[in-house]
Amino acid sequence: MIRTAPEGRWFILGAWAIALVLIVAAARSGALGWWIGAVVWTVLAIWVVAFFRDPERPWARGDRLVVSPADGEVVSLLEVDEPAFLHGRALRISIFMNVFDCHVNRYPLDGRVAYRHYNPGQFGHAGAEKASLSNEQASVGLETPRGKVLVRQIAGLVARRIVTDHEVGTDVQQGERMGMIRFGSRVDLFLPPGTRTLVQVGGKTRAGVTVVAEWS
Repeated sequence: MIRTAPEGRWFILGAWAIALVLIVAAARSGALGWWIGAVVWTVLAIWVVAFFRDPERPWARGDRLVVSPADGEVVSLLEVDEPAFLHGRALRISIFMNVFDCHVNRYPLDGRVAYRHYNPGQFGHAGAEKASLSNEQASVGLETPRGKVLVRQIAGLVARRIVTDHEVGTDVQQGERMGMIRFGSRVDLFLPPGTRTLVQVGGKTRAGVTVVAEWS
């Protein structure tokens, strides 16, 4: 049985309720148009369940290794300024999640939530470089045994709701669920400069599983 995120329950129920209505209407009328609509919507309802899947993931890779906060594709590896939490230069690993990726985000390391900030914004393409500045986003800063780490959830074209689970002061574990973004988005991971990256642009990641960096 597929475990689903609580944020998706109403979407799933709504999608399947509409699918059931269409199937009943198609069975009663026998019209080809109703059957086509019922089949198309049932496929969409199946996709909604898949989109909101929340699988169990192994963690405990150790505080020397940094795991991916998101499923998706690495779209950039850059050294940038991060004034909000790291207060200086940082290595940024950007991971783009398409609509077929699992959208549950996970903590890259053990630590304590020391910073949270939500910034409303635009809903441009999450894979674009300017999305890190202009799109709706939520940032979570962690104090870890090895140093500060920031995870930024960035909404995409059709995302309108970013969920972040924990408040400042919460102790969290590597691989533990951090939250999710609905419908197409991106997650940026900011690490201290000099951290050794273990992924490349174009590489695929799995949240809580793929090791993306190693502390020097």
